Amino acid sequence: MAHILIIDDSPTDIRVFTTLLEKAGHRVSSAGNAEDGIVAVKRERPDLVIMDVIMPGMNGFQATRTLSRDEATAHIPILIVTTKSMETDRVWGLRQGAKDFVTKPVSEKELLTRIQTLLPS
Repeated sequence: MAHILIIDDSPTDIRVFTTLLEKAGHRVSSAGNAEDGIVAVKRERPDLVIMDVIMPGMNGFQATRTLSRDEATAHIPILIVTTKSMETDRVWGLRQGAKDFVTKPVSEKELLTRIQTLLPS
């Protein structure tokens, strides 16, 4: 299936998402902060990025903007998965270049459906 990179500062969320995605047949890698995540995306060229927003240092909105404006990574879809649930957060995330936005906690079915929609055919 696809290679998915998770950028999240929560080891628990990384573990939960990794287990779910590997069970669905995906290959998963992760980064614990936005700066390392940007480096990993450029190095690994995943098929999709799952991006948290609230992280120390650079936040997920800033990382999304960086990746979506870089010619080398702009084609990689970013799915923001965050606890931030305001409509303004969703709109801002999409304006930064994310292809979709979902609020935690997210059901396994919804997450897999949204990922499948974003993955290249």
